[in-house]
Amino acid sequence: MQATLRGLYVVTPDWNDTDRLLAATGEALAAGAALLQYRHKEATPELRREQAGALLALCRRHGVPFIVNDHLALCQELDADGVHVGGTDASVLAARTALGPGKIVGASCYGELLRAIDAQMAGASYVAFGGFYPSRVKKYAVTTQPSILEGARAAGVTVPAVVIGGMTPANAAVLVSAGADMVAAISIVYGTGEAGSVAPAVQAFTELFAQGALSGR
Repeated sequence: MQATLRGLYVVTPDWNDTDRLLAATGEALAAGAALLQYRHKEATPELRREQAGALLALCRRHGVPFIVNDHLALCQELDADGVHVGGTDASVLAARTALGPGKIVGASCYGELLRAIDAQMAGASYVAFGGFYPSRVKKYAVTTQPSILEGARAAGVTVPAVVIGGMTPANAAVLVSAGADMVAAISIVYGTGEAGSVAPAVQAFTELFAQGALSGR
């Protein structure tokens, strides 16, 4: 699936209840999420395969690309749209070699500009910076500054830049204005997971990018 890497990048929470996960994710996709990443650090292999397969089918129905966090073999097994790798996962080069040129390979770069440059050279489709703000889900050793977005462009990083870490529509606005192509979010999107609670958050994020388009960004 060809992907335009711009907009809200939804990352799943560590929920074992697959029905609840699918219901909330379906609402997020219907509301305008541009990309979905399945991330469940504590799942058993069986649960991970079950949830990833169901989410992939859901993404296909909505025409949204589906990314698997960390698990390259699962991405290949399901023929997902790509994989996201962190500092302790398979390398960007290994993922790109395994998946070929047509898949998405995302790379966590934290607050490290050199890591982003290296990831692009190794074949990354996008680079993810963060955390920018305190996160209830992911714990970061560093606090990333908004200036890294301008620094990345100045250093020749041309692939899309994703920002992550405690994102809300309010605090993400300055990062979108600074050049972020995608905002990745977990907690504020899924919230309680109750019906009707997901779409407003998604729509608030997508409005940031609509405003950017109108202003010529």
